[in-house]
Amino acid sequence: MPITQPTRRDLANAIRFLAADAVEAAKSGHPGMPMGMADIAEVLWNDFYSHNPNNPKWFNRDRFVLSNGHGSMLHYALLHLSGYDLPIGELKKFRQLHSKTAGHPEASETPGVETTTGPLGQGLANAVGFALAEKLLAQRFNRPEFNIVDHHTWVFLGDGCLMEGISHEVASLAGTWGLGKLICFWDDNKISIDGNTDGWFTDNTPARFEAYGWQVIRGVDGHDSDEIIQAVKTAQAETGKPTLICCRTVIGFGSPNKAGKESAHGAPLGKDEIEAARTQLNWPHAPFEIPENIYAGWRAGNSGLVREEQWNRVFDAYAKVFPNEAAELTRRSHGVLPETFAGDADAYIAKLQSDGPVVASRKASQMAIEAFAPLLPELIGGSADLAHSNLTLWKGSKSVASSDADANYVYYGVREFGMSAISNGLALHGGFLPYDATFLVFSDYSRNALRMSALIPARTIHVFTHDSIGLGEDGPTHQPVEHMASLRYIPNNDLWRPCDAVESAVSWKKAIERKDGPTCLIFSRQNLAHQARDEKQLANIERGGYVLHDAADFDLILIATGSEVELAMQTARQLHADGIKVRVVSMPSTNTFDKQDRDYRESVLPSSCRKRVAIEAGVTDFWRKYVGLDGAVIGIDSFGASAPIDALYKHFGITVDAAVAAAKAQ
Repeated sequence: MPITQPTRRDLANAIRFLAADAVEAAKSGHPGMPMGMADIAEVLWNDFYSHNPNNPKWFNRDRFVLSNGHGSMLHYALLHLSGYDLPIGELKKFRQLHSKTAGHPEASETPGVETTTGPLGQGLANAVGFALAEKLLAQRFNRPEFNIVDHHTWVFLGDGCLMEGISHEVASLAGTWGLGKLICFWDDNKISIDGNTDGWFTDNTPARFEAYGWQVIRGVDGHDSDEIIQAVKTAQAETGKPTLICCRTVIGFGSPNKAGKESAHGAPLGKDEIEAARTQLNWPHAPFEIPENIYAGWRAGNSGLVREEQWNRVFDAYAKVFPNEAAELTRRSHGVLPETFAGDADAYIAKLQSDGPVVASRKASQMAIEAFAPLLPELIGGSADLAHSNLTLWKGSKSVASSDADANYVYYGVREFGMSAISNGLALHGGFLPYDATFLVFSDYSRNALRMSALIPARTIHVFTHDSIGLGEDGPTHQPVEHMASLRYIPNNDLWRPCDAVESAVSWKKAIERKDGPTCLIFSRQNLAHQARDEKQLANIERGGYVLHDAADFDLILIATGSEVELAMQTARQLHADGIKVRVVSMPSTNTFDKQDRDYRESVLPSSCRKRVAIEAGVTDFWRKYVGLDGAVIGIDSFGASAPIDALYKHFGITVDAAVAAAKAQ
């Protein structure tokens, strides 16, 4: 018997009821958005979205981002229906422990999910990073007869995404950069958790995006397939601007008593209401039952395997004509560093140790970038309007606002949150290793994007300069105190605070080599003394903590980071003169040190020596894990003040005299 051809509404209803039934089974979730955007999703995925469910990581695939990630069941339904490795059993386990269908989409858990979303607006920011990566890679690698980098980034947005301030930051940049392959669908349903948005979201959103330099397509009926198709075609025809498609939708579409109401947003509809919706939408199937003709309808138009095979043939032809470019793109797309990088980096570090420069670690960071960036064409930098303070520019920096094939630097303007979230998108797209930069105190602005870097995880490098009260006269508004500790507490986030140019270069090397998450690099404004080391000490820097100065049968251990390492060394010399034998431990990365084997950690901080003093110009409680309740910590547990650096360190008791007194008290 021939399979009955389903209508578009039938295909969309499969999304609606998979979402409603999964939320009902989980007793929690958000059925309203999937039911409201199902018709848009059906058109996009069946008519325009270029992907291959058999190979979710095909490099030239389109990217799809569900920025309104609370509607995750829409994405899971799409992946399941399209043939990804997401069987119906996983949908039945929605929001359950160890399932592939978490409450919000997680890139590390579900095949076909490009980025982890949920914190509203950040999905849009990641998507801007995706689209920027596509544009820059196309500039670098495409040739007139070979469009080997050629794909779109599609985004679903809710009202909440557009209320978040980050949407302003990144939408402005997307317009400035002319990201013509970024196409966003605004789910304009006028409902959020608290009800109808007329009381708190009355922006002229279309005019706002037009002011950013976007193409805006207004008044699209989000439940009319023909209107959606025409809107997408219009969006694709505009190659010089990103596009916002404004779709009027009804939240909870098909629910007789809850459609258009906040009650459909964030709670199960209830069995009776779902049954009523089944009747209203003519869906006579049991929960999680998808008829074969619906599966066939979803998969009939999926030409992903063919598209990838066609692209592979084009790439093979490209590789014959441009073998070097093909090899470079392949390496970069797989996140593999050049074979010579580690050796070249080690040679640079060894030379630094020999030369012994006395510079601020922010300057040492710039020196490391100058040394490493020519080895890494995938390195793409940027700063939030502080390039000349963060010292993130290098001789080969070229603005991404240009059409230069080697464009590699982003002037983000004063947009810290958007900057870090775009960096996550650049990293996730592939082909780039991004670093961004601002003052450490302003990591607060980008905090949630830093957390998402670690959670996703994204291979990003976040550079923070002006790392303490040592920045001086700008005062407490610009002097970070609690920031290093808070960043260290983010799971899977490595933080390095180097004490001199050598440790600064090692921290950059470790950040570049890391593949399983982000790294925060913390640098000083003031000059830092060079520290003498032997080969063993030089090698042990990479372990996060090591013995910088030692004494036989030492009585006391001093632990320090960054600019306070020299203070610890001065303290050790003073104590030695007083007959007290001291070991000094430089610990540029507590996260990395804690990952070392027990024997190594014991060799650096032997449990037999409980007389310990930690020194860092920040909050003191963090260091109790190393010194214990009976140890001492020299730090600062208040806000700073506006004054020259020497006066500040003396005022807050971060001095050799204070350290000597604390040590003797031990």
